[in-house]
Amino acid sequence: SSSLHQFATKVASLAQKLAEILAEKSGKKSTFFQENSLPSTCYLRLNRYPPCPIPLFGLMPHTDSDFLTVLYQDQVGGLQLVKDGKWVAVKPNPEALFINIGDLFQAWSNDCYKSVQHCAVTNPAKERYSVAYFFCPSYDTVIESCSSDKPSVYRRFSFKEYRQQVQEDVQNYGYKIGLPRFLV
Repeated sequence: SSSLHQFATKVASLAQKLAEILAEKSGKKSTFFQENSLPSTCYLRLNRYPPCPIPLFGLMPHTDSDFLTVLYQDQVGGLQLVKDGKWVAVKPNPEALFINIGDLFQAWSNDCYKSVQHCAVTNPAKERYSVAYFFCPSYDTVIESCSSDKPSVYRRFSFKEYRQQVQEDVQNYGYKIGLPRFLV
């Protein structure tokens, strides 16, 4: 629909601007995202969580495998994240967007920014909806965590290599291992 297209266009622009600001704040080249992100590798996902009387994960605990995620959630709630080692519910605000740092930004920023583990839980009585925009680079983009003040935490890798490793780990182990696979 045209409203979904408008939403995607606006959040794509927002994600680009946020990534550039975060890059500048960490002393890195802000044009990196403009030069390495393609609309064809970024995507929008619509999520529907039916009501469930038994508390279940609508989305298992995970980190996002992108640069940034822009999330809109309805007033029902269900998004949780890990803060100080504990799961914390994110209070829903239909007037706001939730911005999440992804694994690639964590690696690129040399751990300056962290990809936060999060999940979605079902509501016993109400249906829940969310819309997530995933800001991703081209598959050939090389992620390097270079920093002038500390050695690289992660080895060089491409987005394609990262996605393939994540898919392989999920297939072999049932879950994503993620960035620990790419430590120096």
